[in-house]
Amino acid sequence: MLRFLTAGESHGPALVVVVEGLPAGLPITIDEIAAELARRRLGYGRGPRMRLERDELEILGGVRHGRTLGSPVSIVIRNTEWPRWQEEMSPAPGATSRPLRQPRPGHADLVGMQKYGFDDARDVLERASARETAARVAAGALAKALLGRLGARVVSHVVQLGTARSDGSRRPGPEDLGTVDASPVRCFDPDAEAAMVAEVEAAARDGDSLGGVVEVLGYGVPPGLGSHVHWDRRIDGLLAQALLGIQAMKGVEIGDGFEVAGRRGSEAHDEILWDAGTSTYRRGSTRAGGVEGGMTTGDLLVARVAMKPLATLNRPVLRTVDVETKEETVSFKERTDVTAVPAAGVVAETMVALVLASEALRKFGGDSVQELERNHRAFLASLA
Repeated sequence: MLRFLTAGESHGPALVVVVEGLPAGLPITIDEIAAELARRRLGYGRGPRMRLERDELEILGGVRHGRTLGSPVSIVIRNTEWPRWQEEMSPAPGATSRPLRQPRPGHADLVGMQKYGFDDARDVLERASARETAARVAAGALAKALLGRLGARVVSHVVQLGTARSDGSRRPGPEDLGTVDASPVRCFDPDAEAAMVAEVEAAARDGDSLGGVVEVLGYGVPPGLGSHVHWDRRIDGLLAQALLGIQAMKGVEIGDGFEVAGRRGSEAHDEILWDAGTSTYRRGSTRAGGVEGGMTTGDLLVARVAMKPLATLNRPVLRTVDVETKEETVSFKERTDVTAVPAAGVVAETMVALVLASEALRKFGGDSVQELERNHRAFLASLA
């Protein structure tokens, strides 16, 4: 299995991620990881911080001469803004002169302060910030490299931004990822793209924020990942937890999801067909999203995740309470974006890739990449 742990705060000196369980011999370079992190900064509607952030990466362990060693891989992402925050975020004993006492509605601020007994929202928001996802994306670059050795690719695209929606008729393939990333809103539907850009511009004028929906697609995913045997090993459950574990996500569906609930059974399931040319089974549609009985079917994996509008507004209007005086006020403002939905697609790719890579390692095993590939080939051959 693949495990990872992140550490660090948004304005701290660095983020750190440790990834355990990768087999030996997986080719990886710092440039590949940096390229994934650069994709995370994409998207129309991002704030000035994206222009200031620069992901200074270093691999501290687990890789030698461009290949994993089978030991834990440790990556540090340094914060180039740290000099400006050294006093405020210092780990040394002391106190801040600028406590944040007006928690933002929709954020972790108030409940985190209640949970841990804090009187300063910064003690919560620094870790709750989506800046932490940069460490996850670094881990996801390793997972994507591993999946690539098995012929699997994960891509994403935005299907809704605010009220603007794609009609869902076009889905990008792995070869279209460059086209998706070139879109200002990471949308594969040119008509919907223009409407999404207009939504962002309107929300920006109002000092407001937007949510949306991202679709994640898994190509070449082998059948049999996950299990029907135990509830906590079902692949759809694992995917839902991973996607809802991203900051600001509020809903997940696999395949046609909630829409299936309103159909009759004859219109809700994917017919099973035999492909004589490839000697494999295939499904006639993607209603189940490539998952049946808690296991991948080998067909296209389809998952969608809904992101709420960002809680920090450029023009704060939502009422809150000062936790010291208990007087009604408006929430404080940190630097923020109009929307982070396009970037959230890259993070969603990461989380799906980490789940699939972990389950592939559980199923096929192997201490080296060569052993993993050999086991994978033998399994596929046994299905023909």
